[in-house]
Amino acid sequence: MAKKREPTQISVEMIAEQCIAVRLRMLSRAVTRIYNQALRPYSLTTSQMNILVAVSCLGEARQQDVCQALHLEKSTLSRDVVRMRSQGWLDTVPGEDCRTALLRITPVGRKLLEQAIPAWQQAQEQATALLGESEVRTFGRAATTLRVKSQTTRT
Repeated sequence: MAKKREPTQISVEMIAEQCIAVRLRMLSRAVTRIYNQALRPYSLTTSQMNILVAVSCLGEARQQDVCQALHLEKSTLSRDVVRMRSQGWLDTVPGEDCRTALLRITPVGRKLLEQAIPAWQQAQEQATALLGESEVRTFGRAATTLRVKSQTTRT
């Protein structure tokens, strides 16, 4: 485990070299660029595809459930949902108590998702080639850990 340094000993150079947030954002931008380029012919972004997949897996889902599944802010999801509803990819249906609106993938959205799968697979292969299979497995384990820890803090 790294020895904790006093604040006065931490330098700007150290932050630039070791900051986890900077490194993750850099990797995220590079990988997102690969997926967005592959999905562009479908007028679909990586974020929108992730939302379609999440809603498809959840069935009819509250926005809060999609936010939790994808670790998104509600405002971020809301912006994408507005666009996706206007494209006819998502529907909003009333929940059980009529105060809750549920998201549901439409047949158009499901067809789009199915058509985009080969492009997603191509992007997946490119991202794996860029990062390496071992690192991709490490990201998978980290995502699983995040999911488990966030579920235990919610209950």
